[in-house]
Amino acid sequence: MTRIVVDPGRPLGRVDRNVFGGFVEHLGRCIYGGLYEEGSPLADARGFRTDVLGLLRELRMGVLRWPGGNFVSNYHWTDGIGPKDSRPRRPELAWGGEESNRFGTDEFLEYCAELGTEPYICLNMGTGTLEEALAWVEYCNGAGDTAWARRRRDNGHEAPYGVRYWGLGNEMYGDWQVGAVSAEEYVRTATRWARAIKMLDPNAQLVSCGMNGWNDWDRIVIDGMASLVDLHSLHIYTGSDDYWTNVLQPHQAERAINCARGLIERAAYVKKIAKPPRLAYDEWNVWFRTDDGTLEERYNFSDALAVATYLNIFIRNCGWVQMANLAQMVNAIAPIVTTTGTAVTQPIYYPVLLHAQAALDFAADVHVTGPTVSPIGTDHHSRWPHRVSDLGPFNVVDAAATTSTDRGRLAITLVNRSPDEPEIAEIVLRDLVFDSVAEVRTVTAERGRDVRVLPEIEGTCLEEGSETPKGTSLTLTLPPQSFTLIEVATASQQ
Repeated sequence: MTRIVVDPGRPLGRVDRNVFGGFVEHLGRCIYGGLYEEGSPLADARGFRTDVLGLLRELRMGVLRWPGGNFVSNYHWTDGIGPKDSRPRRPELAWGGEESNRFGTDEFLEYCAELGTEPYICLNMGTGTLEEALAWVEYCNGAGDTAWARRRRDNGHEAPYGVRYWGLGNEMYGDWQVGAVSAEEYVRTATRWARAIKMLDPNAQLVSCGMNGWNDWDRIVIDGMASLVDLHSLHIYTGSDDYWTNVLQPHQAERAINCARGLIERAAYVKKIAKPPRLAYDEWNVWFRTDDGTLEERYNFSDALAVATYLNIFIRNCGWVQMANLAQMVNAIAPIVTTTGTAVTQPIYYPVLLHAQAALDFAADVHVTGPTVSPIGTDHHSRWPHRVSDLGPFNVVDAAATTSTDRGRLAITLVNRSPDEPEIAEIVLRDLVFDSVAEVRTVTAERGRDVRVLPEIEGTCLEEGSETPKGTSLTLTLPPQSFTLIEVATASQQ
């Protein structure tokens, strides 16, 4: 049995809806043939695939990052505005294709408006210039009678878009990145950019280009940029054909958060920064099977358990993680796959869906006692270098909880990572009692291939039910390899 003690009176932080963010890049079929397909019978007059829009709306993304990713370091935004038939076609250096520029800034921002999602634009610090970046900010946000604000109006959008989030480059440390630089050179350039952008738009929320959270690059960038930015970005990908490596490797994100937090706290203390930046995990996912320029990963249910664990980690660390962007959303390492005739969901879609639908205002402290595992030895079974064995032993059941501001509602997310054993979970409330029947939704792997819409896309099984608590206690059985969401009312003890 696993005992899960939830203490709503000990909040870990306010949950920012931007933790349930997404990312779309001009990569493979993510944009073209994915969310945007001119001439398709499934697209509206703007070229937006309505079936994809419907599936993305369900995820209630707080923020959507664009246009890259590696793509952005050779992307010049002015190529993607104005009449579509007049836009230049360019070689695409990051993934080896050609860019038509038919989906550009105005299309992206209209797409965000359609989703009810806040936009996050990453700036080109590879081949781009500060002048070009300032023009982009002016085009999006300028309210005056200036040249780029007039150009936006001429292109059909009178009011400023009010884009708040701007990323200062993408993975500028990597030799795969067009225009890669040293950390010191990045800080020199990004400092100039940050100061200038804030002069133009004091409301801009700037994101410095981090690496993994524990690297010297992060240390140097945080030391140099912490007083100038609002968020520091981290990236992480995990995954393995080895089951336990796959479902436990996301715990590397907890190590990264702790390391980056320490670096930020040190910089804030030494430099007397009153409001130091928080963290943006603006790329994260399971990804290990593909590396071909299209990245059409096919996910199984162990990947869904890994994604569910990631989201629990972000909830537990929401005091520091204020944005997280699943990379990516359509076709390329994505929860949604399209063909010319349909759009379907992969198993990783469902933990994102349930988390985003149910998360409340504050993360509550959770303490788990029960069976543990230490299955990862010294042998390495992943394309990624992350070593997590020292973080164990790991609870078989991973847990997170959120509560409403008035502590009258509670949402609990549980991941049973046992490959073949159900687990009885007893949930115990501190200082409150359960005040309603608990609504329970559980996601497990498909039960036969006949449920598949497309033969190569695994299905899932989503079951809904209820459990009756007794006072401060609620007991239920978690199926093996399952993700469970519990929603319930709570009240003060009499």
